[in-house]
Amino acid sequence: MRSLGIDLGTRRIGVAMSDSSGTIATPLTVVTRNASHNQDHRKIQELIDEYEVDCVVVGMPISMSGKIGPAGRAAQDEIEELKVALSVPVYSYDERLTSKTANESMMQANMKAQARRRIVDKIAAAVMLQGWLEHVDRNQK
Repeated sequence: MRSLGIDLGTRRIGVAMSDSSGTIATPLTVVTRNASHNQDHRKIQELIDEYEVDCVVVGMPISMSGKIGPAGRAAQDEIEELKVALSVPVYSYDERLTSKTANESMMQANMKAQARRRIVDKIAAAVMLQGWLEHVDRNQK
């Protein structure tokens, strides 16, 4: 089962994809936000069609205390929009520390700040998707 991981941001959407066995997540691309969520969601649907994706997993920004703040509420709203707009099931998954983990791994690889900014979103999406792949109950998909 091929899954697409989405890291929603205000300016960019990080996208990652699993292999066809649903075992390994890999950064795929970054979608620059448009004025309308509809346009963004169409681009995601194009990726679903192109890569024959079976489901989408959206990172849910939850605070370290476990509470859902303004960013989490905005993500919940957009997840509901995605469930209507996309042709495959949409799941959410806790994305706590994914951007931090992505940035730390790039810093260890001695990447410069400008290069990190260009790809951090898709790497964060891959970190989140990998966590979901490792913890999902495959019988409930």
